[in-house]
Amino acid sequence: MSDQSGDFAAMFEAVVQVKRLEQGELVEGRIVAIGPEVALVDVGQKGEAVMDIAELKNADGGFEVAVGDRVRAMVVSTSGGLTLSRRLAGAAASDRQLEAAFQSGLPVEGKVEREVNGGYEVRVGRRRAFCPISQIDVRGANTSAHAGHVYQFRIIEYNEEDGNIVLSRRALLEEEQRSNAVKVREKIAPGTVMTGQVASVREFGAFVDLGAGVEGLLHVSEMSWSRVSNPAEMVKVGDEITVKVLRVDEEKQKISLGLKQLSADPWSTRVQEVYKVGQVRPGRVTRVAPFGAFVELEPGVEALAHASTFEPTGRPEGWAGQVAPGMTATFEILAIDPEQKRIGVALVPEAWGRTEGTAGARPGIVPGARLTGKVERHENFGVFVFLAPGRIGVIPSSETGIAKEADLRGAFPVGADVEVIVQEIDPSGRCIRLSAKAVQEAREAEEVREWTERNAPSAGASGTLADKLLAALKSQEK
Repeated sequence: MSDQSGDFAAMFEAVVQVKRLEQGELVEGRIVAIGPEVALVDVGQKGEAVMDIAELKNADGGFEVAVGDRVRAMVVSTSGGLTLSRRLAGAAASDRQLEAAFQSGLPVEGKVEREVNGGYEVRVGRRRAFCPISQIDVRGANTSAHAGHVYQFRIIEYNEEDGNIVLSRRALLEEEQRSNAVKVREKIAPGTVMTGQVASVREFGAFVDLGAGVEGLLHVSEMSWSRVSNPAEMVKVGDEITVKVLRVDEEKQKISLGLKQLSADPWSTRVQEVYKVGQVRPGRVTRVAPFGAFVELEPGVEALAHASTFEPTGRPEGWAGQVAPGMTATFEILAIDPEQKRIGVALVPEAWGRTEGTAGARPGIVPGARLTGKVERHENFGVFVFLAPGRIGVIPSSETGIAKEADLRGAFPVGADVEVIVQEIDPSGRCIRLSAKAVQEAREAEEVREWTERNAPSAGASGTLADKLLAALKSQEK
């Protein structure tokens, strides 16, 4: 009997203590249970209170707290039990409650009445408050079209004497972002594919919001297998895109993202199967550098036409005048390096034909061939001659056909045509030995042969001087 009396006394004391709590009073308690509609909060010796579960959820509908977590709230009702709220409803807020909310940081509900100079006028309970324009939303968000909306605010200034109340919605939003950001970062790992929204576009890439304000950088080089010169051509602010997490630097809080990794790399799927040395293929010049021109053969496959593969013009950097960004032409494949992802090409002259996938009609560079090339440059040991795109031969000084003390540059000016005979080609086909002297010798031999043919005796005539004299005497006797 005494035990029952003790239990009853304890329950009565708890009820009495609960009744002693007043509306607007701040309490701290521990969540002991979460039901379908309300949560039970243990407020210590004062008993248990209830709280609407909507008070425990974020904007996405997820719970911000769990059973066992401690919360701080305000008593909003003592009628029929203790009811708590983590957010002070504006219409029911008294001056005392507003002051308590300011002291505790408890959010208050307010309706944005109208836009005023420098911010917004907000109705909180029976009071008018001011929210600076910089505090109405998170940094970088659109600060317009807020009039008429009901939001949660935090009181950042409260002056009882002049009645001024300054609010901040941004403080609550950023606090929620920080809370959610922890959960978002837990999901981010190299290799993860995520959906985000483009937050900003810069000349070097785009920042993508992966959720809760957690941003990653999508660098311009990771946007496409093709070269991208302007990131704004690929994405725009507000676009929802799917990206792959490439790297995460926890120390610097940096996240690197990729877009092209979600599609196949043409170098691993097509290049080795489709492209062969000697083929002639169409290409588009994407940019011109001091050392050559970059050519896109297909999206994601870029080749280099080196400056040395262009026909000499006799002017410094004159080769650059033969190509321009955006130009479409035919190029011959000279070399392929799949490991380094490099393809060497050469611009094919119009006269060689433009048959795709074939080597075209190129001059036959074989030992003994007599060709006409253009002087490319001079070295101490000889003269370099451009024979065809990607085919440069050299005339050693001993094969120039001029004396050592003669002016080699004057005899073979850069850009001038020169006739040569191919003397030797190494197995790779890249080292070609030429001779201009052999051409001179061939011309001399041809001239001797022609003279000999012109002066040869006719058929049936004696070839000796005696025969000719005898014929002449006989004609005189007649």
